[in-house]
Amino acid sequence: MSYFVALVVDGALNGALYALVALSFVVVYRASRMINFAVGEWVMLAARFVTFGLHALGLGFPGALIAACAGMAGLGVAFNRVVLRRLVGQPLISVIMVTLGLGALVRGAAAMAFVDVPSRIALPALAQPLVIGDVAIAADKLAAAIVAAVCTVVVAWLFHGSRTGVALRAIADDQQAAMSAGIDLHLHLAIAWAVMGVVSVLAGTLWTLVGGGGFGVVLVGLRVFPIVIIGGLDSIAGSIVGALVVGMLESLAAGYLDPLLGGGFSTIASYLVLLAALFVRPYGLFGRPDARRV
Repeated sequence: MSYFVALVVDGALNGALYALVALSFVVVYRASRMINFAVGEWVMLAARFVTFGLHALGLGFPGALIAACAGMAGLGVAFNRVVLRRLVGQPLISVIMVTLGLGALVRGAAAMAFVDVPSRIALPALAQPLVIGDVAIAADKLAAAIVAAVCTVVVAWLFHGSRTGVALRAIADDQQAAMSAGIDLHLHLAIAWAVMGVVSVLAGTLWTLVGGGGFGVVLVGLRVFPIVIIGGLDSIAGSIVGALVVGMLESLAAGYLDPLLGGGFSTIASYLVLLAALFVRPYGLFGRPDARRV
């Protein structure tokens, strides 16, 4: 029983990390209905900014975190202004290809720019696990889960408890109607990308703290899509539930099924659940189907 509890707890903590990465995806989608296929590379770049400030500039962890948040927010605003502004009203495939190109550019540029910068973040205070009964809980994963929960609450308030959130949701529903009501489309999309940049810094930092660097579209990006589709592309609560489900499913599959079916089954278990979810509820557990008047 303790083995099962340990797997569930570890999976839930991993799910908290997944939730924060998925949140950076949902922020942009909720504001613009844009599917960002470069989310893995964006998170990786944010983490590399933190390690660059930490190891190369000697800013210390708080200073490196603040500098990375400012840099990623500025990069998100610049990308929105220079590239996405020109794609307003264009076919969806154009935006998708732009995000795929962005991911390739970020992978190549980061490999050259940060080649001599260590990718590891270590906090000795979180090195010792917490032992509760017979279950050992990784302190770094627990701290990451707490930070992820706080960040999720703040972003949820932004979308549901502020005037900016109302404007972003109006833009997502109908850009033309939102502009006719006096909402500054470009300003609010820039805000969404800036928020996504800050969330990416937190997600990338926590992921690096727990699992090390070197991640990208395979290790992070492709894990996000089962989460957001199972939970609902436009739902913050759905991204949390989907992340916890995927995290615990991967942990249980790795503990019980990988020894029987061969290593690696846990990496595809979430996609099997994704296929089942698409048959039963294509718009996700918490997503809403588009209502169209015919």
